[in-house]
Amino acid sequence: MPITSNEISVEVNGQKYALPAGSTLRDALKVSGASYIAGTAIGILKETAEERTGIITEYAINTPRGEFRIEIKNPESPSGKLWAEHFKEYEGKPVHWASSEALAFGPFEAEIKPSRETRTFEVYSVTFGAGGFDPSNTHLIFSLKKHTAEYGTPEDGIFAEVVTGRNILSRLSREDKILSIEPIIEWEQISEKTCTTDLSFPLEDGNSIFTYFEVELSRNAPRGAEHFYALTREGTLSVDVTTSSFVSDDGLKGEPTPYENFEPRREGAISVRTVGYGLGRTYISREERPSSLVHSVVGQVTKGIELIKLAEKGQKLSVESLPPQIVLLGHSFEEAEPVLSSIGVELVKDGYTGEDAVIVSQDPPTTLEILGEAKVTAYAVSRAKLVEIELYSENAPKSVDFFRHALELKTKTVGKLPVYMIYDDTYLFKTEKEVVKYKEILPENTPTDKVAGGEIGITNQAAKRMGTIGVRLADDELFGPTGEKFSSTNIIGRIVNPDKLLDVKEGDVIYVTEVVRNKLKSNN
Repeated sequence: MPITSNEISVEVNGQKYALPAGSTLRDALKVSGASYIAGTAIGILKETAEERTGIITEYAINTPRGEFRIEIKNPESPSGKLWAEHFKEYEGKPVHWASSEALAFGPFEAEIKPSRETRTFEVYSVTFGAGGFDPSNTHLIFSLKKHTAEYGTPEDGIFAEVVTGRNILSRLSREDKILSIEPIIEWEQISEKTCTTDLSFPLEDGNSIFTYFEVELSRNAPRGAEHFYALTREGTLSVDVTTSSFVSDDGLKGEPTPYENFEPRREGAISVRTVGYGLGRTYISREERPSSLVHSVVGQVTKGIELIKLAEKGQKLSVESLPPQIVLLGHSFEEAEPVLSSIGVELVKDGYTGEDAVIVSQDPPTTLEILGEAKVTAYAVSRAKLVEIELYSENAPKSVDFFRHALELKTKTVGKLPVYMIYDDTYLFKTEKEVVKYKEILPENTPTDKVAGGEIGITNQAAKRMGTIGVRLADDELFGPTGEKFSSTNIIGRIVNPDKLLDVKEGDVIYVTEVVRNKLKSNN
């Protein structure tokens, strides 16, 4: 339908919509039904066509299974020039053949000189190939694994590489085709831009709106991917630092992550610092950056890179991860089994299997390993051993941070807490994890008149047993939950259901989860 003078045309996450003149950002969200989390920042930009200059090296290829992007290695090579001049002609071309090693779109006629040479093709490399060494039977060939073959390629061979959306390639079949190919315009060509949380922001004709960004996690970094899942548990990423080359979220700074994946940090690459200052900090590259021995690449932004580039310090951004995280901890076997079955993952039950069983650990521990093995062993205990807690983050931020770190509640939904002493109505706990990064626990939120029964306390550095965690079931006007005087006790939260401790014995283990926890997720 044509746009009238009383209408404007806007684009929301890549889809075009016609809106009445004078519409706001709120109107665009309503009409589009775009993925959006309240309070997150939205990117808005207006392109200036005359500024679209320079050599384009990145292209988005859209298929029925999703979008992937390729990067041209040398635009001045014969194949690079052939692509730049004719890429629109490849739209509509189907998958002509597919194997475990490669797939090919076509055929089409192309001005190439086929070579009969057997070549080695790296995984995700792209080349032209002439079937039967006939240029009129040319195909666009994508390598799925490292292999050698004779495809009738031109002398310059590989001319591009798939850089994002690589998982899409394995999903394609002969029923699929190329829907569209679009060049990715360099950032410098954008003349007007903003990033706002103000839904009353007035829109203009030609605005492009970005409400979220999408991330594809790397199977080469399963533990790093789990770190990112934990960081974005609420579906948002915090912009704590911005520079011209990256944004970073410091939410899990200090949480160790192993080095798993050494590769270039392309535009949109997600990496986690694994050693030194900034350990655990998550970065998203705004521009091409070299590989680093202290930055493990855990994923890639596949949609909405514009939002990353527009974001300002202090904002929160909405994010969707692929595949979605598999969270079993805190759920029953009855909840977990149908979700896992729907994605082809076998569930092996371990530990307690009664009707009130609740999962407290899983093996393998990460989403990507579970998907890779198509099998997970879930260990459960009686729900009576799962204690719900509410933490006083605003009143005792440092002490709560210590507690979450010690029980790994920053990265998991269930923590483990051994009981080492019980006397009267007092229960003392010692964390399994040695918390070496906390050299001191300064007094904060110390009680003055009374400690309520069920409140959780940590001994601060004013006493010898610094770091001891305790709970007292009854109110007390003299001593804190760890048996220390008030000045040595930091109150960090409360147990929602303290009666669950009545049957606990010394040497037992209880499991802890915060009151507000995520729903079970899958990539279904």
